[in-house]
Amino acid sequence: MKALIVEDEFTSRVVMHKLLSPYGECHIAVNGREAVEVFAQALDEGEPYDLICLDIRMPEMDGFEVLREIRRIEEKKGIVGPHWVKIIMVTAVNEPRSIMQAFSSQCEAYLLKPIEREKLLVHLRNFGLLS
Repeated sequence: MKALIVEDEFTSRVVMHKLLSPYGECHIAVNGREAVEVFAQALDEGEPYDLICLDIRMPEMDGFEVLREIRRIEEKKGIVGPHWVKIIMVTAVNEPRSIMQAFSSQCEAYLLKPIEREKLLVHLRNFGLLS
């Protein structure tokens, strides 16, 4: 599994890296704009990400903007539905409106901080990223 952690807050980045690194390669982007650039570069190099853990509240581009841009890039390259990168919105925002917006923008899961390891692993297994 190749994962991209998109998080502007240092402690949250460290926690996510500790949770995900035993299961594969983990890269980090510290804001939304960097995340889109890194995602597009990996796709162009033929080494796409399997998973993106995406914070919602970030500078430069928020998580919703990043999610929409990633899906736009994938669609442009003919990557749709079950073949696109799995995206988990990771946030402290527990508002029905944010949750609905995330899923309508085509994320696969929504996890609240602090992240519970078992809940994360359930999603990874459901996505077929872990056996």
